[in-house]
Amino acid sequence: MKLHFTKMHGCSNDYIYFNCFDQKIDDPAALSVRLSDRHTGVGGDGVILICPSEKADAKMRIFNQDGSEGKMCGNGIRCVAKYVYDSGIAKKETLDIDSLSGVKKINLKIENGVAVAATVDMGAPILAPEQIPVRLEGESVISRPVTIGGRPCEITCVSMGNPHCVLFMDRIDDLHLEKVGPIFEHCELFPDRVNTEFVRVIDSHTLQMRVWERGSGETMACGTGTCAAVVAAVLNGYCPKNEEITVQLLGGTLTIRYTDETVFMTGPAQTVFEGEVEA
Repeated sequence: MKLHFTKMHGCSNDYIYFNCFDQKIDDPAALSVRLSDRHTGVGGDGVILICPSEKADAKMRIFNQDGSEGKMCGNGIRCVAKYVYDSGIAKKETLDIDSLSGVKKINLKIENGVAVAATVDMGAPILAPEQIPVRLEGESVISRPVTIGGRPCEITCVSMGNPHCVLFMDRIDDLHLEKVGPIFEHCELFPDRVNTEFVRVIDSHTLQMRVWERGSGETMACGTGTCAAVVAAVLNGYCPKNEEITVQLLGGTLTIRYTDETVFMTGPAQTVFEGEVEA
């Protein structure tokens, strides 16, 4: 059978999107492994399904390059909202999109009749170690000294629907993430594996970040990871609360505002092309 897809990206965090309102995907995990390959497939950080929902305008399901299912994708949910609006599934500038981490409210920016960017209410960060999860004691893990891969470091752990481990460093450009990333991802401290953000503080309102995502490796951007980085920066005293913080990623820039109640993420959403694959 032939399946129609749309290739989209937010800050170069690219996924292959399938409209499941009018087609059925039987094995999305295997499809993600096959199509994400950048040499023999379509190429992407994974596959996202846009599905009907009884409690929102649409529901998203995320599958990583290795076929594992994710709970949330910050860049992906903006693209889902763009697709829902542009395709006419729900012609509203404020949308509710369901996911495994709950329903998120998204405000779209419309230009010339199409959505070009969005602000997502990502919800309050989770700081309790057992809920992230991370195998450390206490009410939170903020600048906690640990040893990972035989090397001492200080980590701040946050969940934004996915587990994140944030490290602040003086230099990140010359990091060998292909070597360092898997050590953190598979560290025994993180029973569900972990996304790891390596962050440089440029000033009180600007961060630079690289990210290693569980199941996908280093990606050009990570929405939930960017939110986690800003939350960690506020908790460690690097950035102010309830003000817009710019985060520079390999694939572009996201703007994050961490308030007492929630985290807002603003960034672009773009369509690359459409196509068909045989399954």
